[in-house]
Amino acid sequence: MIDLFKRIFNPSRVSIELDDIQALILRSRPVPYFGTNVLLQINDRQTGREMIKKLLPLIASAENWHEATDASATIAFTYEGLKALGLPEDSLRSFPQSFREGMAARARHLNDVNENAPDKWQKPFGTGKIHAAVNIIADSEDKWKAKLEEARRELKKLEGINVLVEADFAATEEVKNVFGFRDGISNPDIEGSGVDEVPGYGKPIKAGEFILGYPGEAGTVGYYPQPDVLGKNGSYLVFRKYHSKVPEFNKFLKDNASTREEQDLLAAKMFGRWPSGAPLTLAPDKDNEELGSDPRRNNHFSYKDDQDGKQVPLSSHMRRMNPRDTRQSVISDVNLHRIIRKSVSYGDAPERDVIKDDGKERGQYFIAISAKAMETMEFLQSQWVNDGNFINHGDEKDPVAGLNQGKGVFTVPGAEMRKRYHAIHTFNVMQGGEYCFMPGIKALKWISELNENES
Repeated sequence: MIDLFKRIFNPSRVSIELDDIQALILRSRPVPYFGTNVLLQINDRQTGREMIKKLLPLIASAENWHEATDASATIAFTYEGLKALGLPEDSLRSFPQSFREGMAARARHLNDVNENAPDKWQKPFGTGKIHAAVNIIADSEDKWKAKLEEARRELKKLEGINVLVEADFAATEEVKNVFGFRDGISNPDIEGSGVDEVPGYGKPIKAGEFILGYPGEAGTVGYYPQPDVLGKNGSYLVFRKYHSKVPEFNKFLKDNASTREEQDLLAAKMFGRWPSGAPLTLAPDKDNEELGSDPRRNNHFSYKDDQDGKQVPLSSHMRRMNPRDTRQSVISDVNLHRIIRKSVSYGDAPERDVIKDDGKERGQYFIAISAKAMETMEFLQSQWVNDGNFINHGDEKDPVAGLNQGKGVFTVPGAEMRKRYHAIHTFNVMQGGEYCFMPGIKALKWISELNENES
């Protein structure tokens, strides 16, 4: 695979403090990848601060994001976690209300209702017990295991830190999700990170949309947690665990398309891309693996000449999550609703002939980063994922990520007439999540050195 990110780095374009930003924000996801998400509970503030001191040497900065080869670790905290660390009251009050409330309390804003409701989540999600999330990821099994063992050794030295969840994930060189589709192709570039413009990726978006303490698209610096050392160069992270009902998805395809080729096309229409990653806009009739694996071309397209959705349905997952230049019935600035996705898959991808629930755990750890992550995620979930008004489709939902509950509809325009598919299930069921704050490197050090009389 072409290493696009090394090719486009331009040090003269760096204007943000890369050495104070956690690497996850800017590093591209490894190919292949191996990793673990570790969720922790802090029972003692001093032990929590000591934990940060011990883990800090393992946390990579974004200074060399474009040439990263080592395993990296990231740490983020829930509001309950920051309280457990004993942050000053003035600092705690400086966080947004939605972050302080937490994801479970914001369920209706996220349309996490019915089968996705918090009372159906896996514990300990939504209980207030999750205080910190550590993400470890590498491009080889050996590097991953070595970094994970380092973290385990440090955590074992501490009494008062409980490991609540330790969940592994992985993907091969094809980087496909459990539905069999290449994942993580399109992420926005950040202005000031040293990135040059690349065809298909659009103009880099202002740093303040993703990293606190910098101007955003409106030209102003948004409010961020105080003091300055705490908030600047940090960001917010959304963590959501989904169980993917792949056999039910396979059965839907089989029930609604008679041949394998027709099933493949219907699946591509629902996702907006073929399994290889080739976009329907550039490969409307069949998959093109060479195109799908080429980062210089697989995201270089427009919807300008497909405003009716005959190539890529307006309601397809990819088009909903990034409408690009689609004409919207409810106007919104696409750049203000972009997120940096670092999602990873867990479990196996069953064969297409598996159409009954096999009882296996598989799905996605959805990880999204934004300086306005709570606001952005609540907009995406309530509007672009679970509503169709912005594309003049009424209450039609995302066919892949929407809360469809067996009643979903998917509209596919055709050359002569449109076709509507019915009885779509919720193919990705929410199993829990948290809103997290991902501090900068200096902020981590500041928190670790807080004295009792300061808190």
